[in-house]
Amino acid sequence: MEAMNRLFAGFVVLGGLVVASSAATNGVEVVRATWIDAARKRDVPVTAYLPASSTSAAPVIIFSHGLGGSRDGYAYLGRHWASNGFVSVHVQHLGSDAEILRGAKSPVKSFREAILNPKNTIERPKDVSFALNELTRLNAVAGPFKGRLDLKHVGVAGHSFGAHTAMSVAGMSFPVPTWDFADARFTAAVAFSPMAPRMQTEKRFSTVRIPVMHLTGTADDSPVGETLAKDRRVPFDLIHGVPQLLLTLTGGDHMVFSGNDGVLRESARDAIHHDLILQGTTAFWNATLKSDAQGIQRMAEGRFARDLGTNGVLELKGWKFQK
Repeated sequence: MEAMNRLFAGFVVLGGLVVASSAATNGVEVVRATWIDAARKRDVPVTAYLPASSTSAAPVIIFSHGLGGSRDGYAYLGRHWASNGFVSVHVQHLGSDAEILRGAKSPVKSFREAILNPKNTIERPKDVSFALNELTRLNAVAGPFKGRLDLKHVGVAGHSFGAHTAMSVAGMSFPVPTWDFADARFTAAVAFSPMAPRMQTEKRFSTVRIPVMHLTGTADDSPVGETLAKDRRVPFDLIHGVPQLLLTLTGGDHMVFSGNDGVLRESARDAIHHDLILQGTTAFWNATLKSDAQGIQRMAEGRFARDLGTNGVLELKGWKFQK
């Protein structure tokens, strides 16, 4: 009971929703809530990072965690993006979140069962679209989100299984005709450690029609599946007709994008990689969600390119630069 009291300290229950809003730190306000999708009878926990001092509505990013993650992971991304003028909403996907490890005798077995369960493939992108529905509602009513969301400029992002979720929302198709998760309200995507489906691969990516930034590393083999680092570039290679970026970090492994349990690891190489991840994704969001027309050109030719050096390779296609 004491643990439960600590868990809910500072929380308010509003119409079945558990909501908490923290004081702003370093210019970022954090809001935690559990939203309820009545149609699916499903809870959708979220942690949102908002620019605390913004006087205008900010573009929105919805983030999907990897297998075994939670809404509290990838906080370094949420805080950085919020400090640069974006609202970053991190969704927790029940059934493929940290709860699958609770009491598990074999974490790897639990991971594999979760990723092979078609229910998770279906419910994850639905969680993302529902989160945007809820943000649209909350933007118009009294509360921590009212009037603070620019819902004409919305991006989706995710890591590993979350990258698969993000690509599903971005328009990736499925062999099952009834599986259509594309949501046209999203206008850009960031995929960390994207997965390469093994069936009808080229056809599945031909339906993606928004700019995507793909990130991987030369050591980005899957810890629990069969995806090799070299396969992570497949979505970038097969999406055509819309601008794409691929950042491959030299020596970057699968967990460099999330850290351990959402806490940044402290090796010198990881520190360099994290700086590049933050620089690169922020430049991409500025270009796609804030109409910074020359943002990608500055990224390719400016500080980011200098910092990248031998630490990685940036590939671009479909972007038009000024001479």
